[in-house]
Amino acid sequence: MISVQTLDEFIIRRQTDFPYATGELSRLLRNIALASKIVNREVNKAGLVDVLGITGYTNVQGEEVKKLDLLANKTFIASLELGGQCCGVASEENEEFVAFEAESSKQGKYIVAIDPLDGSSNIDVNVSVGTIFSIYRRVSPLGETCTSEDFLQKGIEQAGAGYVIYGSSTMLVYTTGHGVNGFTLDPSIGEFCLSHPDMTTPKDGKTYSVNTGNFYNFPKGVKDYISYCKELGKGSDSPYSARYIGSMVADIHRNLLTGGIYIYPSLDGYPDGKLRLVYECNPMAFIIEQAGGTATDGFRRILDIAPQELHQRTPIFIGSSEMVLKAQELLDKNK
Repeated sequence: MISVQTLDEFIIRRQTDFPYATGELSRLLRNIALASKIVNREVNKAGLVDVLGITGYTNVQGEEVKKLDLLANKTFIASLELGGQCCGVASEENEEFVAFEAESSKQGKYIVAIDPLDGSSNIDVNVSVGTIFSIYRRVSPLGETCTSEDFLQKGIEQAGAGYVIYGSSTMLVYTTGHGVNGFTLDPSIGEFCLSHPDMTTPKDGKTYSVNTGNFYNFPKGVKDYISYCKELGKGSDSPYSARYIGSMVADIHRNLLTGGIYIYPSLDGYPDGKLRLVYECNPMAFIIEQAGGTATDGFRRILDIAPQELHQRTPIFIGSSEMVLKAQELLDKNK
């Protein structure tokens, strides 16, 4: 008989990794997993019910809000509020963070920053999307309403981070600073089961993920790196390949497993890039570093950047260490 370890069992066994905790972080992770199952159900039946298309609203980023964006946002916030371990949530879909006012929530030791549905523009064409989440221990006093300082912590202060990818199978990948583990949802029993223990990413790879449609708006160092990748691919027995899905979760998940680099640089008109530091780049950087990779903005380690605002943007170069360092070398030459 094959031994199956569920996410709940794994989390409970790992509680000893946190001598300062009394189970709240474990319960918080389970609440996130529960919400992701609900979102997974809706994603999988998206073509059968009225959850495709846009709502007619735009979010704080100026992006059209998909119906599933709204559903995922409400689902995660409701699950986190009911759990009681979390005192507030910052979401891509909300201009301000949501502070939970129940007395039990004010006693919560953690805050969560989340992108409820990354890559949602892919939903209508049945391409993989995901959820990205980041967990911090609050810095405001217990028993009081959480504050902006709770959310504007450096990425290095994260207590946990993870993502869920809703693809050909649904996987939850997370870290609490003690390595990276992946769990695949078994729909027959409704449980995430350990499928990828102790995940590590190759030091080098041959896949570069970047939207080359923006090539002429890239800094020269990024153009040079893309040209470098193309040159290595010419006539090679194992050429470099361009692979870009347009969902950060999906692109980074592939590169985590097989090696590669994901790039979203600064652009003409967008000097800070387009991806958000707090709830996209910080959690992904934490995961990739724990798996043995590297994440920078081209010059600085992502996790060392002090956020000044909730929706702050940053360029990002993330993935296999040797590829990221080569990209950084070319950027340094073109400062």
